[in-house]
Amino acid sequence: MEKVRWGILSTAKIAQKSLIPAFERANNAVVTGIASSSGKAEEAAAQFNIAKAYSSYEAMLQDPDIDAVYIPLPNHLHKKWTFEAAKRGKHILCEKPASLTAEETKEMVDFCRESNVKFMEAFMYQFHPQHERVREIIKSGEIGEVKYMRASFSFFLAQPEGNVRMDSEKGGGSLYDVGCYAIHSIRKILGAEPVEVDVHANIHSDYQVDTSAFGYMKMENGVHALFDCSFDMVFRAEYEVIGTEGQIKVPRAFRPDNHGGEGLVIVQIGEETREEKIVADIYREEVEHISQVILENGEPSYSGENAIQNMRVIEACYQSIHTGNIIKLV
Repeated sequence: MEKVRWGILSTAKIAQKSLIPAFERANNAVVTGIASSSGKAEEAAAQFNIAKAYSSYEAMLQDPDIDAVYIPLPNHLHKKWTFEAAKRGKHILCEKPASLTAEETKEMVDFCRESNVKFMEAFMYQFHPQHERVREIIKSGEIGEVKYMRASFSFFLAQPEGNVRMDSEKGGGSLYDVGCYAIHSIRKILGAEPVEVDVHANIHSDYQVDTSAFGYMKMENGVHALFDCSFDMVFRAEYEVIGTEGQIKVPRAFRPDNHGGEGLVIVQIGEETREEKIVADIYREEVEHISQVILENGEPSYSGENAIQNMRVIEACYQSIHTGNIIKLV
């Protein structure tokens, strides 16, 4: 089977822990090279049996044996290296959030199109079929008319010092890091966009980033939604949808890989509750999807326009935090 030859742009933890192993499990992808600006590429290449190690990102991007790159760099570097990769004809899987603003993301998406390369933001959670199952249940009318959705993603960051998530100049903050998932899931599950947002946050006095954010979104279809994200709370990665006749809870929404890939959809109608367990390998599904898109010259199921819109909502949330106002998106 033909395989896309991938390069990994940095030895970031997410790459080593989750993505490189996913590339190894994928049928249509292979990691051909890894680059590091900190001198760690050779060590990582040896650990994962990667053929090539590069001492600079530029060197990897100039290699004709690399078809596509995965970018897990700090948020503020996503735009720069997406442009550099696209200039050299490399397809791109870029970690979330795509950039720091909707305008930056639009520039990235447009430039990749002009350069005739594929671009996809790496929201891996959406490739788990539990979410499509939730949408099926909603569409069936089983829980009645949807009135409300809540999404939460939090974890306790015990050692903030030196963590890129706490660096305001590098796109730090809980909203960029995990709140983006909560916002994305509300938009995806409800199939609607917010028309106004009202968000409050805890801003760390030393680091000047949001360590927690709590948001309200009024959706265009009349549904009300709440989200919260945090570095200051116990691990939660869940959402729930409330209707006139029942509710759906998804307690492993964003990291089912922590449970061996097993997603869990809990449906409660009156006194009756049922659980549906669905297993999938989200990182492998993500890698195989974008690789197949590249091989077939197709389009990702998660479009550039969708990535731009998610950043537009995140940007409005930060605007609400900094001004103390309700921000309208229409």
